[in-house]
Amino acid sequence: MSDRQISKRNAQFQQWETLIANRNKRHRAGEFLVQGVRPINLAIEHGWSVRALLHDADADLSDWAKGLVSSVATDHVAMSGDLLAELSGKDDGGAELVAVVEMPPDDLSRIVAGPDFLGVVFDRPSSPGNIGTVVRAADAFGAGAVIVTGHAADPYDPRAVRASTGSLFALPVVRQRSHVEVLTWAREAGLEVVGTDESGDVDIAGHDLTGPTLLVIGNETSGMSAGWRESCDAVARIPISGSASSLNAAGAATVFLYEAARQRS
Repeated sequence: MSDRQISKRNAQFQQWETLIANRNKRHRAGEFLVQGVRPINLAIEHGWSVRALLHDADADLSDWAKGLVSSVATDHVAMSGDLLAELSGKDDGGAELVAVVEMPPDDLSRIVAGPDFLGVVFDRPSSPGNIGTVVRAADAFGAGAVIVTGHAADPYDPRAVRASTGSLFALPVVRQRSHVEVLTWAREAGLEVVGTDESGDVDIAGHDLTGPTLLVIGNETSGMSAGWRESCDAVARIPISGSASSLNAAGAATVFLYEAARQRS
């Protein structure tokens, strides 16, 4: 643990700056940036490893920020306000505190799939914001995990982290390249795999979601991949009316999660 100051764009600052937009460097470093009271509090509450706390050297910190700087055992970096604003992406003054948080492993063993398990697969999502929204909905409706499969946006993209409003830290979010590994894990765990599609065989309310279930949400444009579609035990649809032809993927995930929670209540 160390206390230091950064007042210019040195090598360390530039390394943290790459975590904002460069996915490859984020994952090579194994860390990402987090800001906001709720996300930082949840990261600490759920035991995530905080590699550094960056705070504004030019500002009078709030009691919350002072408390974290004094209590969290990690590197504490006092940074000029202009530099911190660059890392927090704010033009009207930076966040008073930014956490550099270590990524957990993308390991399905992080997920505990018991008899009442409800999980979500998001297949090849292209929008970081949609990933964050699905994670937030999963947390809100009692799901135990979100799994992101295929060539997909990054759950640790700052836009995904913000959209999750801290729920990223409250449940396992695991990336897997192929549906095959996830399907093998789901079968071993005794999960029913339920796909979601506007042309599904049954309305969502007509399918029993009270058992151990893995919901599969497809890509925003093309839906589920052929591999997932062929592997599902059932494919359910959301009945809609009006001029809309379908729901946004994150909206559909929220409806399915709500229905599962309703049935289980």
